[in-house]
Amino acid sequence: MSEIDYEKLAEIELQKDEAEDAQSNQEKTFIPPPLEDPELNINHPYYDVARHGIIQLAGDDNSGRKVITFNCCRMPPSHQLNHTRLLEYLKYTLDQYVENDYTVVYFHYGLKSLNKPSLKWLQTAYKEFDRKYKKNLKALYVVHPTNFIKILWNIFKPLIRHDENLRGKQKGKLPPVVKIPPPRPPLPTQQFGVSLQYIKDKNKGELIPPVLKQTVSYLKRKGLRVEGLFRRSASIQTIKDVQKLYNQGKSVNFDDYDDIHIPAVILKTFLRELPEPLLTFECYDHILGITNVESSLRVTRCKQIVQGLPEHNYVVLKYLICFLHMISQESIYNRMTGSNLACVFGLNLIWPSKGTASLSALVPLNLFTELLIDFYSNIFNSRTVPGEILP
Repeated sequence: MSEIDYEKLAEIELQKDEAEDAQSNQEKTFIPPPLEDPELNINHPYYDVARHGIIQLAGDDNSGRKVITFNCCRMPPSHQLNHTRLLEYLKYTLDQYVENDYTVVYFHYGLKSLNKPSLKWLQTAYKEFDRKYKKNLKALYVVHPTNFIKILWNIFKPLIRHDENLRGKQKGKLPPVVKIPPPRPPLPTQQFGVSLQYIKDKNKGELIPPVLKQTVSYLKRKGLRVEGLFRRSASIQTIKDVQKLYNQGKSVNFDDYDDIHIPAVILKTFLRELPEPLLTFECYDHILGITNVESSLRVTRCKQIVQGLPEHNYVVLKYLICFLHMISQESIYNRMTGSNLACVFGLNLIWPSKGTASLSALVPLNLFTELLIDFYSNIFNSRTVPGEILP
């Protein structure tokens, strides 16, 4: 079948989908849901596209990979959106993550004749996403695929059969009731998912959590010059097994796993599972304001924010950033500059108290983290805490 036939067929199926929606009274009018993002600055280079919320950072998956979502229901009518700019913004967003493993989730629901891009645009987009974007893309999920999207991807029949089987099995049945067990109290030896204070109290007052000290020590000895350190993921089951050992107070020998990326993922997981981020919820808004500070004064502002941290958070942060600074000094070998490390660690050090950070928040969060790493000596040179140690 020729290219133009595919385009006509896709358009016919899209119109059928819309007719079915109208018939089932699911959607009478096309109104993208409003987006309220107080972190989005009007000076954002792609504000005209970003304000719609089509592309969003959803957070991390169980392997610590960033999850980027594309939401068709937020796309306005085509005459209100420059699709060329949309493609540029998508690349701009992914450029912040392509050096690390990441996942994309495409939500097809909401794509209509009024807002759909042309087939030519889709072809252009496909050509634009070269190996740079594909090499670390670990998964692409399509949610609510309709006949339109199935035709485009040439998988119409298998998916239809699957959908019909599911509908047949579920017809007339109520969803199963899932009983959620009450939360268990943490183990005395637990290190993941508990506060720094809890770990300190259970480890004879030691300021640096054992899991952080052990992973940093191991990576310092064997990983400083490993290319792409902290960019790669590891087996989810292996990470869970190692977490279980730590939580049970058992020893972990990373040599047994023969994978330098396992301690790296464990370190990131520890930070991400803290009940409160290492940089604290209180500092979140202050950190977002770093882009409003004159360039020559940003390091000073970073220092002010860091100096205001609780003593324990400050000690742990200083220990971690000292290590990340060491890694950045070996970037000629490992290719992990302060900027690259900031892209990995920014959202592992700070996140909002409610929901997840928006894409517009990534610039200041990553910039702040990069300044901490690159200007480690300047920022941490004037405060010493009794009992603190460095890697």
